[in-house]
Amino acid sequence: DSDLEMDSPEHLSLENKNMLTNGNKADLEAAKRLAKRLYNLDGFKKSDVARHLGKNNDFCKAVAKEYLRFFDFTGMRVDQALRAFLKRLALMGETQERERVLIHFSHRYHYCNPDMISSEDGVHTLTCALMLLNTDLHGHNIGKRMSCTEFIGNLEGLNEGRDFPKELLKALYGSIKNEKLQWTIDEEELRKSLSELADDRTNPSSKTVKRISSCNNPFLDIIQDPNAVTYKQGLLVRKIHADPDGKRTPRGKRGWKTFHAVLKGVILYLQKEEYKPDKQMLDEDLKNAISIHHALAMRASDYNKRANVFYLRTADWRVFLFQAQNAEQMHSWITRINAVAAIFSAPQFPAAIGSQKKFSRPLLPTTHTRLSQEEQVKSHESKFKAMSTDLVEHRSNPPDKKVKGKELEEFKQREEYLEFEKTRYGTYAMLLRAKLKAGTEDLDSVENEESSLKKSHSSPSLNQEAQANVIVKVKRNISERRSYRPAITSSEHRIT
Repeated sequence: DSDLEMDSPEHLSLENKNMLTNGNKADLEAAKRLAKRLYNLDGFKKSDVARHLGKNNDFCKAVAKEYLRFFDFTGMRVDQALRAFLKRLALMGETQERERVLIHFSHRYHYCNPDMISSEDGVHTLTCALMLLNTDLHGHNIGKRMSCTEFIGNLEGLNEGRDFPKELLKALYGSIKNEKLQWTIDEEELRKSLSELADDRTNPSSKTVKRISSCNNPFLDIIQDPNAVTYKQGLLVRKIHADPDGKRTPRGKRGWKTFHAVLKGVILYLQKEEYKPDKQMLDEDLKNAISIHHALAMRASDYNKRANVFYLRTADWRVFLFQAQNAEQMHSWITRINAVAAIFSAPQFPAAIGSQKKFSRPLLPTTHTRLSQEEQVKSHESKFKAMSTDLVEHRSNPPDKKVKGKELEEFKQREEYLEFEKTRYGTYAMLLRAKLKAGTEDLDSVENEESSLKKSHSSPSLNQEAQANVIVKVKRNISERRSYRPAITSSEHRIT
């Protein structure tokens, strides 16, 4: 019993969280023991496995690596390997936790088959695409199912800027169509299945969300880069407005706090002490860090309690308010955050949003884009146009006036998503075009271009059909109350 207690998940995960950084052999043995017990379900349920593999600390990364060693995917096609993997565990938890588990799978598959798919990122893209295809073809959906042609088209250019072999994609589509992916989920957890992979709308009071908000940052193990460029630093006062999926932050956690902010790579670090490049960051500072991949910053033009405040919405739809020292600094932070997000955010994983009964946002990868900046701006422009078209189509088919409840909420959530994404991609395209025009990596040129627009730094939609100075309000989630609605003014610039 004492051995079991020492190897319990609480003992191994909490006490040994960061122990492998010193390369202790005994610690590695502990990781191997836990991995073996997870694989054999010795004292664990299938629903426990992903929870340990998906945590963001050195020990759990080591456990995941050792766990995947039990799988030999050599010679298997990626769908066959994925089926074998999903039979062993219930893929549960927040979107980022599940993505982290799939990254471990992708790493192992590529290690076993280095010549089958050109990169680990390529394996991961295909893995997520297969799971989303499975949802579309076999979920409780309404409307037209995704065709093989659409599946292939969704993956164009996502293999390190190239296309995946068409014959491979046809075979993968046929495999999923003929036999759906099976993943074992405890009976009481069926409703948490990966039919909601792109957007697990977890209750903010659940243990899953608490782990993210009070423990490990879900992004840092993927994109933290000590050699990343520092794009900006200075004082910012932060207020947390909404938790993941836009759920209103509890009142006691919303207070304003002052930080020394550093935008380094795609992470906005918030430190209690003044930033020093050579000084190692404290764990507390890392917990406050925010990934800005697929994020959007906007001037909070109708928030009048404080001056020089801007709004930041992240990929998982957390919402922050930041107060800068003056108007010039506010504009600078907005421009640089959006420019960095535009440069590095990778194209989203394909998802058949239109055919899903329950609305869910696509999974947004945390990895850096493989596209050149010229290809990246074209990708943003294409997404802007697609979102504009989808928004018009969506608004042209409103629910019946008598409709209430879930159907009406679904309509409003989809409209809010399309409206926001149209603005985000329009902003990205405009800023990246300005950077390419300037012909330099220095973001000062982009900032100067922005200043020349003589506009407030609310995020531009790039839609010239909207008249200048017309305010379009971003609709809040209907579950939110007493929430300000950030204004978005349109830009005179348009995508051509």
